[in-house]
Amino acid sequence: MAANRKSQRIEPSFQGSGGRDDDFHVGAGDRVAGSGGRKGRGKPPKAERSRRGSGGRRQASGGGIFGLFRRLFYWCVVLGIWGAIGVGGLVLYYGARMPSATSWSIPDRPPNIKILAVSGDAIANRGLTGGEALSLENMSPYIPQAVIAIEDRRFYSHFGIDPLGLARAMLTNVTTGRMVQGGSTLTQQLAKNMFLSPERTLERKVQEVLLAFWLEHKYSKDQILAMYLNRVFFGSNSYGVEAASRRYFNKSARDVNLGEAALLAGLLKAPSRLSPARDPEAAEARAQVVLGAMREEGFVTDTEIKTAMSQTPARAKSYWSGAQHYAADMVMAQLPGMIGDITEDLVIDTTIDLDLEKKADEALTTLLDKEGAKSAASQAALVSIDGTGAIRALVGGRDYAESQFDRASKAKRQPGSAFKPFVYAAALEAGRSPLSVRNDAPVRIGKWTPENYDQKYRGEVTLSSALANSLNTIAAQLVMEVGPDEVIKLARRLGIESELQSNASIALGTSEVTLVELTAAYAPFMNGGYKATPHIIRRISTAEGKVLYENTYDNPPRVLEPNIVSMMNGMMMRVITEGTGKNARIPGWPAAGKSGTTQSFRDALFVGYTSNLTTGVWFGNDDGKSMKKVTGGGLPAKAFSSFMTAAHAGLSPSPLFGTAGGDQPVVDATEPAPEGDQLFDIISRTLGTDGDNTRDVAAEQTGAVPLDDGLVPPADVGEQRQTGTRRTTLLDVLLGG
Repeated sequence: MAANRKSQRIEPSFQGSGGRDDDFHVGAGDRVAGSGGRKGRGKPPKAERSRRGSGGRRQASGGGIFGLFRRLFYWCVVLGIWGAIGVGGLVLYYGARMPSATSWSIPDRPPNIKILAVSGDAIANRGLTGGEALSLENMSPYIPQAVIAIEDRRFYSHFGIDPLGLARAMLTNVTTGRMVQGGSTLTQQLAKNMFLSPERTLERKVQEVLLAFWLEHKYSKDQILAMYLNRVFFGSNSYGVEAASRRYFNKSARDVNLGEAALLAGLLKAPSRLSPARDPEAAEARAQVVLGAMREEGFVTDTEIKTAMSQTPARAKSYWSGAQHYAADMVMAQLPGMIGDITEDLVIDTTIDLDLEKKADEALTTLLDKEGAKSAASQAALVSIDGTGAIRALVGGRDYAESQFDRASKAKRQPGSAFKPFVYAAALEAGRSPLSVRNDAPVRIGKWTPENYDQKYRGEVTLSSALANSLNTIAAQLVMEVGPDEVIKLARRLGIESELQSNASIALGTSEVTLVELTAAYAPFMNGGYKATPHIIRRISTAEGKVLYENTYDNPPRVLEPNIVSMMNGMMMRVITEGTGKNARIPGWPAAGKSGTTQSFRDALFVGYTSNLTTGVWFGNDDGKSMKKVTGGGLPAKAFSSFMTAAHAGLSPSPLFGTAGGDQPVVDATEPAPEGDQLFDIISRTLGTDGDNTRDVAAEQTGAVPLDDGLVPPADVGEQRQTGTRRTTLLDVLLGG
């Protein structure tokens, strides 16, 4: 016990040694040497005690604040080492869960479809991105400058991650008490957008850093920035600067100015919330912040900032605007059927003329704005094609931004009397002529009794006059003479593809068709009798120029004989010069066409043509409500005239096929005149003489004797006449009076 007590007395002297290594060894030697007897454990000499006491005080003084810093440094190093080991372990763990780096590759950018007009100007870009990829050299230089200034100022100096930027962001967030800045670099954001899910997890963050290192190692800074700008989301379904620029400014990213570039860069913080289509004021306020950042970085001068800030803020519509997008939608609907799955960027050359497209849109919107409300007409559509069937202009509705439904190619509606030309053409093929006479009188076909629009009857009229005045009774008689099936066959030949009901009422256009197919079916009258298959795509190519598809509509089949076309043109010219289509006149140009109005004024149409274009126009309401007595010869004919006048400005007038500039057909001398309508018959009938080819016109109309070539209509027409025939002059007959 005594020994223990002595040991305890020695221990404080050891602990007070300051803990230095030399003192520790000396103390240990003393203790070992003194273990052999009590004398060795006696008090040291006075001088030794004085030395030790002095050293102990110095050591105690050294173990104060310096010792504290030394211990802090020590533990920081220790914790840093262990932290590095932990981080390294996490990196190894999460990195091991990723595919091998040798298999990493940049994922393909979603294919873009660039749709071009005949002039080569862009109509639209479609696909998941909504815009083509541009190199840094091809886009406005303000765009990369604005993005770097606001998103990653040290982009060209860091190695994928930016420790200084991360520290600055953390400090800002701590001092403000909320999430103000993010520490991710553009490289990290690109890695996240291309490879990773948006979930916020430690694993995803580690993988993001690893991928950022890989991107920086494999690609140059300019390549990384270009990939980022062509893939990042800018709101409103726009991915990449080209899509965003066209979406918000209706221009290419090549032409973006400083203010617009600042607005685009500002969207990256919150694309949906800051979209100028949703909140233009918030978008502009954010753009001002971006401009300030660009000035701080030295990208722009104070003068440029002042100019940009004075520019009018962008006022983007809530959706893509412009009638040309109806055409772009039609292209996208047809594309898969032509080439299958789309796996690469494509360039589509179309038949659309942007100048005509603009004129068509203006013609419709002007009339709707002026007369739509008082006429109770809220919508309109127009399609214009050339003699080959190429669609030159397509307007599917009043405003694409409000409604993307294409009323020109997708809506099926009754054409009304606009279907009658097919009835008359079938009658001409069956042997009738424009000068054949029928009786405009009450008609009963079974239980159906068609009436004329004005509920008046004109008695004996020629077919030419009947078509010009759109007499329903005559059209009904002709259908029953030639048969509904023959009318359907002719309509099919000319291009009507929709289902047609084989009944007498087909004469009045009761079967539904689209405006595009109806208009295309009129084109053979314009081009001399050849089928005009409606088409909008001319060529499909890859971005490298490899042609995948090219249309073959340059050798169409003949669907009408020239003499039939000639007679129909002469008859339909009278519709415009003296009939129901007077509002469709085109100053200085020979034109032909036909109006159509459906029951209760639900739909009104006019389809007509010159020697250059065939155009169809529709007015109505989407819900089928009746308009206020709007007929095909009203608003549609006016819109037709407005558009066609603008479309033909500066062109030299030319006659319609087979008319020689007049309103009467010119029949090729090699073509035999239709049976029963030779000049001898006409003169004989006019003079009332008898002969082998002379017939009693009155008897023909009552059905008492065969009509023309022996066909008897299964209908009761008018009242039985008692005596004689109505005499007309030769001039009346020749002019179709």
